[in-house]
Amino acid sequence: MLGNASCQVSCYAARTVNRLILFALCAAFSVAGASGQSSGWQPSPGHTQIPIWPGAAPDSQPASGPETVTTDPKDLIGGRTVTAISNVTTPTMTVYTPTGSNTGAVVVVFPGGGYQILAIDLEGTEVCDWLTQEGITCVVLKYRVTDFGPYPKSGPYPESPMALEDAQRALRLVRFHAAEWHLDPHKIGVLGFSAGGHLSVAMSVYFDERLYQAVDAADQLSCRPDFAVAIYPGHLSRAAAEYDAAFGAKKLVLPPPDPLATADENLGLNPDIAVTSQTPPTFLLQAEDDHIDSVYDSLSYYIALKKAGVPAEMHLYAQGNHAFGLRPTKFPITAWPQLVKTWLGTIGMISQSSPAGSGSNQVHQLR
Repeated sequence: MLGNASCQVSCYAARTVNRLILFALCAAFSVAGASGQSSGWQPSPGHTQIPIWPGAAPDSQPASGPETVTTDPKDLIGGRTVTAISNVTTPTMTVYTPTGSNTGAVVVVFPGGGYQILAIDLEGTEVCDWLTQEGITCVVLKYRVTDFGPYPKSGPYPESPMALEDAQRALRLVRFHAAEWHLDPHKIGVLGFSAGGHLSVAMSVYFDERLYQAVDAADQLSCRPDFAVAIYPGHLSRAAAEYDAAFGAKKLVLPPPDPLATADENLGLNPDIAVTSQTPPTFLLQAEDDHIDSVYDSLSYYIALKKAGVPAEMHLYAQGNHAFGLRPTKFPITAWPQLVKTWLGTIGMISQSSPAGSGSNQVHQLR
């Protein structure tokens, strides 16, 4: 545990450097003109991207170039490459229907990438491969990321506030089309990784106020998710907010810390995250050795959920690091999809199945 604010700032600065190195490598590979680069992402055959805005998207920002898809053959996770999308200015959603019986539940997936890129396969379409086999409709949101301007991009409204606007709009569209798509409008959840996990949390607390002007009838519906899953989420703690406030493009002024943050800054919640009793049931997963986003991000949010009386389940593992998606590795944490499936049964989103095994003694389960 870090004992003072300067240590926390240094820790988050180091994590930011790691992020920037990763994205610089992606950019370098792209500039090199390698065979792993193409213009514009397309889903697999049989699936169609649906634009979420009928006209121009609100609060748009300039991008450094056209939408680009990059695959770095040297960057392997679970023995496979990762497909990254950059310069997304036209947000879309792609619907994947269940391969067998339909439970009526649906999950809108937010891929991660630091609000600079989208790991569209690792933390997007591969989630749908799993969920559709479980009878759950899956919607991948290709939200706007422009990699334009200084880092970080995870303040109160990420990307000022493009990503959150896209997420609100997508949830409303899914609820609007529920009958047409054979969905239960009361079983619509969100699942995100890293920055996408941050976006899942943002959706869990910013659903009462529409961040954009209504464009059609869908915008009269609620965008509150019925459940939320945040996998190795970032920037949920007070320490992370302090870093953003000090080093972000906008020098934010934070309110005074609450008593918990005063007692232990690691466990204080980001003041931009206002948890209430209306925040949806939440599942959290993180590794204690995560070198990108601190385990205290999950811990601080879990404590806030419990204080507000929100049903929450958290799983912490000693090892696993960051950005593993659903791909199996040597670490037990990558078996998390079964934990989520069991949890969805316990909160009534799908039929309950046999409980998952007890797993490794490296996991600490909190409900």
